[in-house]
Amino acid sequence: MFTPNAYGLFAMPTLETERLILRRIAMRDAKDIFAYSQDPEVARHVLWAAQKSIGEARDYCRFMMRRYRNDEPSSWGIIEKRTDRLVGTIGYMDYSEDNATVEVGYSLARWLWNGGYMTEALSRVIAYTFEAMDINRIEAQHELTNPSSGRVMEKCGMRREGVLRQRLYNKGKFVDVALYAVLREDYEGNRRYD
Repeated sequence: MFTPNAYGLFAMPTLETERLILRRIAMRDAKDIFAYSQDPEVARHVLWAAQKSIGEARDYCRFMMRRYRNDEPSSWGIIEKRTDRLVGTIGYMDYSEDNATVEVGYSLARWLWNGGYMTEALSRVIAYTFEAMDINRIEAQHELTNPSSGRVMEKCGMRREGVLRQRLYNKGKFVDVALYAVLREDYEGNRRYD
């Protein structure tokens, strides 16, 4: 049931929305990545710590480039068209070949929060995933203390399926997360009414 597309499962082609370009991360992005990922508020609800040096941002770029080469679950850099700066990431955190499922995750520079940017990016990734990949289910999760992320998921057609108690260990403690998902049949059903 689960088959790669012609370019490998995680080809990560450039995608576009009204205000954003989603593209593969390159070494030239390290400065922009560090600019937003050093913010403790941005790092508070993700599984990485706020970066302390440009070297950490370079390491992340190299890590992501290896994942592209190996056709592994990867992230796009989110480029704001107006400034041509990388302002976040969005992509695949994990996948299950047997179950045709991917998990998506994202982060965004704090100066763009509450502007609809992540909703725009996530909607585009969901559309790409169902239209170009043999995936049946897209999942995402957020810490219960970050309900704004859940609102983004809901705006993109994902449904809250429940709470997973102490599912993740983050920043020195176990945290509860809400699990959301959208199925291919949900996506195709909603497209009929566009």
